[in-house]
Amino acid sequence: MLDFINIHLIDIIDILLVGLLIYQIYKLIRGTAAMSIFIGIIILYFIWLVVKTLHMELLSAIMGQVLGVGVLALIIIFQQEIRRFLIHLGNNSFHRNSNFLTRTLFGTNSKNIPLETLDELTQAVRKMSETQTGALIVMTHRSPLESVTETGDRIDAVINRRLIENLFFKNSPLHDGAVVMDTTRIIAARCTLPISDNQNIPPQYGMRHRAAVGITEQTDATAIVVSEETGGIAFVKDGEIKTINSITELRLAIENSYSAS
Repeated sequence: MLDFINIHLIDIIDILLVGLLIYQIYKLIRGTAAMSIFIGIIILYFIWLVVKTLHMELLSAIMGQVLGVGVLALIIIFQQEIRRFLIHLGNNSFHRNSNFLTRTLFGTNSKNIPLETLDELTQAVRKMSETQTGALIVMTHRSPLESVTETGDRIDAVINRRLIENLFFKNSPLHDGAVVMDTTRIIAARCTLPISDNQNIPPQYGMRHRAAVGITEQTDATAIVVSEETGGIAFVKDGEIKTINSITELRLAIENSYSAS
């Protein structure tokens, strides 16, 4: 009599995987216009399941056709979110495998930022904050960001506070765009970043902050933004903007981001 509620191990795994997939999609599109569309699709799908269970053949067939044809429309509507999901999935899979290989061969995969680099970077940010020089600095972690650095001009120089200040000087030909660096070197300047479409970003933040959110949403990079209007400093990680009130706080945020990665 109660055979229909028999649950096997594979059913539990199936439910958990579907739940994980929905949660990952939710994380990628929360705060965007696509969120309402996604909720509507979920509701429509559950209605179709109920209609199908009740053996309402005509309505079930119509809704099935709508959902089937709608797959192509969904790919068009969610193309940015799908691209972001695939990039996120690919980066995580690649770096988990590479980190495992590194640990196997060398026993560690830690990546810390040298104190000299940290001093040069934070002092440059402090100076630009005092002079209200707009700046956008992207720090790579595991993702190399080659597609981003290719949009700018190659620098390949040791991180130096005066060099960073000169790159963002308003009359410099390289000041417009982002500077990309790793733990020891400035890789490129005048780089173009993806702009986030997150509608929850406060209106006082401009395009630099939206670009910082965009790159940190799509990769594991972190970003530092100096506002040209106020001189305020922000640290961006995983699409979240954190206001920085002191250079000591900025140092801790940078160190913690590398320790976590």
